Amino acid sequence: MYRPAFLLRRMFAATIGIPLMSDKSTNASPIAGKTLNLEQQRVRSAYMFLAPMLIMLLIVAAWPLFRSISFSFTDATANTIFNGQSEWIGFDNYVEKKVRSDGTVRWKGVLVDKDWWNAVWNTVRFSIVSVALETVLGLMVALVLNAEFKGRGFVRAAVLIPWAIPTIVSARMWGWMLNDQFGIINEIMLTLHLIDKPIAWTASSDTAMIAVLIVDVWKTTPFMALLILAGLQMIPRDMYESARIDGIHPLRVFWRVTLPLLRPAILVAVIFRALDALRIFDLIYLLTPQSNSTITMSVLSYRELQQFGDYGEGSAMSTLLFLIITGFVLLYIKLGRVDLSGEKS
Repeated sequence: MYRPAFLLRRMFAATIGIPLMSDKSTNASPIAGKTLNLEQQRVRSAYMFLAPMLIMLLIVAAWPLFRSISFSFTDATANTIFNGQSEWIGFDNYVEKKVRSDGTVRWKGVLVDKDWWNAVWNTVRFSIVSVALETVLGLMVALVLNAEFKGRGFVRAAVLIPWAIPTIVSARMWGWMLNDQFGIINEIMLTLHLIDKPIAWTASSDTAMIAVLIVDVWKTTPFMALLILAGLQMIPRDMYESARIDGIHPLRVFWRVTLPLLRPAILVAVIFRALDALRIFDLIYLLTPQSNSTITMSVLSYRELQQFGDYGEGSAMSTLLFLIITGFVLLYIKLGRVDLSGEKS
């Protein structure tokens, strides 16, 4: 039996001379002889809106990456890169075997360069320690901010201030505070008799990495707290109410309820922060520019490209950095079973 609404639509369609679609296809529209349902229309619209961003990403990211990879297989320098005089040398920038006249073999290239592996070690060490500290401290801050107390909104805004400060400002500010001549950090520690003499935090190879870690943890912990706080707010309050009524200890609730439900948010926060840590440049370059104990892959690559003008070897370092970060992301997603598609609830 026809419904009144269907009969009215049928009469209207017959009057103006257009074909009538059934109730199941009311969201479809004929395009080029084909019928697109609502889901297909949404996908098509999404691609149309994403197209400008994808084109811009291709211009500002994919093309420079391709050029960097191509330069890594040439002997390009600051004098030959723009006049087309650089020559193809294959993998010699990565590893090259040279036999001297006396028969001895000498290896050259990034993969046998001690400075490169020192930078890799510094980067990995910095990333592991900083991300671990920021995750733990960020979780603690997020738990505090998630609690209900007077002035919570003001505290949440105040906590984000270190993250909002530009890195160059943070580096200069902490550089002054850590200075061994007039820094307030040394003054406080001397007053409390924690040290006997001022420490050159950023100049000494023993303390340079510690200084960088202090500044990075101070600046980036709010970012981790913000991401984890977003995950905490997705946990239903009913679960905590049930645990409280049943008399379950808060620590047990944290380990059995909060942490398992917070795991996806923590994994995503860690991968974003780890990516940022593996490619760190600005903080290291500004705080400890000449220290081999803190030099990272990005800083070493920049030094080869800009200071020494060796675009071939510098591009090889940049390419290896890209491959290392890509490999880490793929391995992390595989082992951590991180869902970045948003399809799983």
